Amino acid sequence: MRKFVCVLILLSVITGIAQASQVMIIRVEDAISPASARFMVQSIEKAQAEKAECLIIEMDTPGGLDQSMRQVIKAIMASTVPVVVYVAPQGSRAASAGAFITMASHVAAMSPGSSIGAAHPVSIGTGGQMDSTMSGKVTNDAAAYIRSIAEKRGRNIAWADSAVRSSVSLSETEALKRKVIDLIADDTGALLDSLEGRRIIMGQDTVVLHTKGAERVQVEMNWRDRLLSIISNPNIAYILFMAGLLGLYFEFSNPGAIFPGVVGAISLILAFFSFQALPVNYAGMLLIILAIVMFILDVKIASHGILSIGGIVAMFLGSVMLFQTPDPAMRVSLQVIVPVVAVTAAFFIIGVWLSIKTLRTRPVSGDKGLLDQEGDARTVVNKDGGRAFVAGTHWSAWSDAEIPEGAKVKVVEVKGMRLKVEKIN
Repeated sequence: MRKFVCVLILLSVITGIAQASQVMIIRVEDAISPASARFMVQSIEKAQAEKAECLIIEMDTPGGLDQSMRQVIKAIMASTVPVVVYVAPQGSRAASAGAFITMASHVAAMSPGSSIGAAHPVSIGTGGQMDSTMSGKVTNDAAAYIRSIAEKRGRNIAWADSAVRSSVSLSETEALKRKVIDLIADDTGALLDSLEGRRIIMGQDTVVLHTKGAERVQVEMNWRDRLLSIISNPNIAYILFMAGLLGLYFEFSNPGAIFPGVVGAISLILAFFSFQALPVNYAGMLLIILAIVMFILDVKIASHGILSIGGIVAMFLGSVMLFQTPDPAMRVSLQVIVPVVAVTAAFFIIGVWLSIKTLRTRPVSGDKGLLDQEGDARTVVNKDGGRAFVAGTHWSAWSDAEIPEGAKVKVVEVKGMRLKVEKIN
């Protein structure tokens, strides 16, 4: 009887251990940037350290940077834990760099209504024959890379090549039919059920997955990587750049204000950090800086708006050109550019208008403020002198022609505390 109880206890322990299999899950919803690449690589390392059954990357990405993509693929290829890329939730996509990472995974899965493809590499340049030649080299390199990945994972090599060269895309059903992915799952639970018992080749070994009923561990991006991910967004980087330039302008215009200078300096440093991870076109950056200079000059020298108009044009063109890439995920949205340019231009135009208004307004104090002021003679005023009441004050006055007492007069010259006046007919 005791032996029977011991066997039951042993079986219970073994069953408990078997049921304690762990599946780690992460979500990647942004462009593939240094921050998101770091998150995926660290998650792979954590899954290996904790001996997880597998790591599931739920992905919805419009694409991203080639260097970050290759960093993730290297980590997947070297992983001792199966990596499953699941294009989810429904309606998601794995475009450009996302398609490469999906093809590199040990198991590629998609949810209904999702898509994969459009993997033509991002070209960074300023146009011209040299850029065309370089673009061809980059495309050939990317095509060879994705073909090697597809061959290693036993996926459709011909389609992988066309995804790079022709930017073709597939729905989930087409991808499964053409052996681009391994399975379709409605949700994460269905995915885990489908992975149960699947054999995966890991180097020289074959691993059998036990995911049915496994504990799901959702891994979140830490605050540091989340911050890096946010500021690496082209729209955020652009806003930080503009805020930095304007903040420094306010500080230099009003020395000692401190706050605008501090905010501007921090924003500018964060913007330049973001630019290191983005395909920046420095011609666009220079156009934006030129626009700010034009706005400042228009306030200082009052060109009656000509410089401001040039500044608006330069700022808009510079904003559009700031990140030169055919990938929309790595460009600044027009919905961000238009309001930022409009608000910045409005601020400086108002400054120009106030400057012009000030120049055209007659001084109301000092010597110049008395010129053309009208009053009346309180005594007879002639070359020898007299008294006049002007601007609410009694003044010593003189005139080339004699002016009778009580006559209306106008100030034509000011010398010290004496006014030269003439009679108003």
